[in-house]
Amino acid sequence: MMDHTTPQPGPLALKARYVFPATAEPIPDAAVTIQAGRIVAVGAVPPGAEVCDLGNVAVLPGLVNAHTHLEFSHLAEPIGEPGTRFVDWLRAAMALRPEQPARAAGAVAAGLRECLREGVTTLAEITQPDWSPEPFARAGLDATVFLELIGPTPDRATAAIDLAREHVQEQGPSRLRLGLSPHAPYSVRPELLAAAVKLSSQTRTPIAFHLAESREELEWIGHRTGPLRDMLNDLGAWDAESLERGARPLDYLRTLSKAHRALVVHGNYLDDEEIAFLADRSDRMPVVYCPRSHARFGHDAYPLVEMLRSGAAVALGTDSRASSPNLSMLEEMRYVARKHPGVPGATVLQLGTIRGARALGRQHEVGSLEPGKMADLAVVGLDERSTGDPYKRLFEADQPVVATWLAGTPVAGY
Repeated sequence: MMDHTTPQPGPLALKARYVFPATAEPIPDAAVTIQAGRIVAVGAVPPGAEVCDLGNVAVLPGLVNAHTHLEFSHLAEPIGEPGTRFVDWLRAAMALRPEQPARAAGAVAAGLRECLREGVTTLAEITQPDWSPEPFARAGLDATVFLELIGPTPDRATAAIDLAREHVQEQGPSRLRLGLSPHAPYSVRPELLAAAVKLSSQTRTPIAFHLAESREELEWIGHRTGPLRDMLNDLGAWDAESLERGARPLDYLRTLSKAHRALVVHGNYLDDEEIAFLADRSDRMPVVYCPRSHARFGHDAYPLVEMLRSGAAVALGTDSRASSPNLSMLEEMRYVARKHPGVPGATVLQLGTIRGARALGRQHEVGSLEPGKMADLAVVGLDERSTGDPYKRLFEADQPVVATWLAGTPVAGY
């Protein structure tokens, strides 16, 4: 009897000057061997594998962007000047938001293409109602799509809860998962946040919540005064009964802790007690630091070292082109390496790879180069230095991502 089954391609070993597994030390002159979309070996070339020598490059796990808003990917440069007051930026961002679904989908598709060019193969996207799964299906990367929920008034909060219930029941491509993003303390009533948290727990879907992003937000949380109150008044969205004065970010963290998983986005102004609270729940309450966005607003120094020392889980995100120059996670990591020289290079790499994967609950599939995981890879050029710390070679150079592999297939570069 003849066998009409299609033969499977054999293993392919991608050789490089360095392989950075992320969960182990960099390996010089090594290979990542892939087959059927998965990694089958890291280090030596297995017998019988076809060899492809990529040259003087580093092979990394596909990078993980743990927070972005791709709807702003049509912007050529960030909104406003460096040091722009957060509330002024927020007003401008709302005015620039694409209103038509088709235009928004085009911006998202452009953002996804940019992500792939930049070696990003896993991301957390904050999306708007009427979003389309089609750009994600075409891109094929690993995505968690969080529906943004806005509800500063009772009627808008009720409508947002209905949208949340519909969203978590949607079906999408195989590498796409769904989440909820009640936006921020000033745009979400307590009953909306509580409902989203309950829905998260019931359906085992993650939540992303912007918290402690600016000093204006802290003023609003604690006193219900300041520029954010003025903005809500101007928008007809101020509700004096929305929450009692005297709250703090810790009150929101306590509510979020009841969710299945809660990403605390930004966390620029968390205090020691709040950081300790997150450290005690590091398995399901990660903080997402957006380094270049943080710098653009001139915020106080980010407590990254304190967070890491406490045991809090931290990942990195780009935020969006509305507050960052591009969607490059490699540039975010390089910025962290420069801005926080006390953080080891191995940790910097993990912030943009395996720690991001853990933040999204995807660490068993992506985020490191280990046998059995998806063959999602970022290939970065190296300069001609022959010796030295490999992390310094990676982060102190200006060489770009030269190729991206997704499930064992090159999708950008080569």
